[in-house]
Amino acid sequence: MYSAFGDMVSARKLFDLSSELLDVVSWNTVIDGYVKVGALEVARRLFEEMPVRNEVSWSAIINGYAGKGELDVARSLFDRMPVQRNAVTWNSMVSGFARHGLLPVARKFFDEMPMRNIVSWNSMVSGYALNGEMDAARKLFDQMPERDVVSWSCMVSGYAQSNQFLAALQLFKEMQKVRMIKPNEVTMVSVLSACAHLAALEQGKWVHAYIDKNHMTLDDDQNLGAALIDMYAKCGSIDIALKLFQSLDRKNVSSWNALITGLAINGAASESLEAFEQMQKSGLKPDDITFVGVLMACVHGGLVHEGQQYFESMTKVHGIQPQMKHYGCMVDLLGRAGLLEEAEGIARSMPMKPDIMVLGALLGACRIHKDVAVADRVKKDVLRLKAEQSGCHVLLSNIFAAAGRWADASEVRSSLKQTGIRKDPGSSSVELDGTVYEFVAGSCSLPEASAMYAWLDKMGSDLRHQGYSPVTQDVLLDLSEEDKETWLSRHSEKLALAFALLRFAPHSTIRIVKNLRICGECHSFVKHVSKFSSQEVIIRDRIRFHHFKDGTCSCNDYW
Repeated sequence: MYSAFGDMVSARKLFDLSSELLDVVSWNTVIDGYVKVGALEVARRLFEEMPVRNEVSWSAIINGYAGKGELDVARSLFDRMPVQRNAVTWNSMVSGFARHGLLPVARKFFDEMPMRNIVSWNSMVSGYALNGEMDAARKLFDQMPERDVVSWSCMVSGYAQSNQFLAALQLFKEMQKVRMIKPNEVTMVSVLSACAHLAALEQGKWVHAYIDKNHMTLDDDQNLGAALIDMYAKCGSIDIALKLFQSLDRKNVSSWNALITGLAINGAASESLEAFEQMQKSGLKPDDITFVGVLMACVHGGLVHEGQQYFESMTKVHGIQPQMKHYGCMVDLLGRAGLLEEAEGIARSMPMKPDIMVLGALLGACRIHKDVAVADRVKKDVLRLKAEQSGCHVLLSNIFAAAGRWADASEVRSSLKQTGIRKDPGSSSVELDGTVYEFVAGSCSLPEASAMYAWLDKMGSDLRHQGYSPVTQDVLLDLSEEDKETWLSRHSEKLALAFALLRFAPHSTIRIVKNLRICGECHSFVKHVSKFSSQEVIIRDRIRFHHFKDGTCSCNDYW
């Protein structure tokens, strides 16, 4: 009984007092108790002292080492095991190696299992999914003789974590058709994550209704409430996110973090910082994620002094060591404000080498403020990057091209080709009637394509009479002025906007998600369109939200 509740001091006293009466079950109970509280050394000593061991004894100690990641020890014990190995022992080996990324070894154990149960299949599927091997996970998932809610949840979560959000939602729809299997809180957190990243508000609202209908708990350890707040915030519905937060009976750190970050990315910097102060007054301690939200609020609000104070307070007041993401926020904050030397100083003095996020923030500031000197010094850092993302290379190339340094721009582009890094194409998505439509810059295969192009051309012509002119200097290609304007008119966010205005009901809000930073030309175009449209346009780019209405944007042209 004591072991079951983790009270190993009392359990051990009783164990020692009854030493002459102990059977193998008693030994196993105490060993398993030590394993569960992480006291593996004590568990191992008792295990070695056991007069008689059975398969439960071996399974308990092997599971402990495998779960902790001490896989060599687990394997050695597995090989030593003189009694017949049961499904629990085999599953411990599969899940242990799979969770730690050693998928070939995990698969070898899985294939050699004399008898598999649903836990075996789930362990292997989960291992593939956790490591981003979604094709392998799906192949095994499709081969499963039976599936439970864990099987489905592993796959939905895997797709969401691998940024395959449409696949996550599609699989969730398939899951709902299966009788006797109902999604649980774990499933819904992953589904909400997919809705959030796609800004699929209508699907997110349906999920919210499902959660309410099935009386799921919002403020439990699964953080379903935080996931809902995050979804509404990332869909640009910050008012609903705020009401939902206020309705929670128990507000934990995750729900506060979702609110603080949600307010920050929607441009409500002062409200975000006020939420942070309220969080501290409630007695909860902020964590590293909290400070990402706080610093993001300062970035989007241009609050340099406040951002510096919050950053310093991390270590001095809260005992939190800044990580790469916090340094990235500070570089972004200073860089946007035109303090390029200070931003570069942080990137150079931080205790770790700057990654793609930090360098991207610095180069983004260089492009905004046309600072080629700092970009020059950052060049060698960018060229050493072996990350798959091409953002830094493209930014650096564009900075050099804008300054007329074509040889340097060409060198950076060549390094992209040599390393095999592909440039991410600009894409935008919009949700209509539960379906997410995606648009890529320069092309559209929808039946409405001709009407969309015609609308863009006519709108461009009409806006010129109102004083608008395309920002062609952003096009760093050897094209005529007319061709540059045509190129700009086919940007993905403009295609998404044209589609939405042609298909959406009047007065409805248009929500567009852009995978890259919205360019200055598209930002200007949407602002002008919003002067004459009855519909609010919300664009979430890689950096923040832009709420366009009546010819203005919530970012106040600071992004």
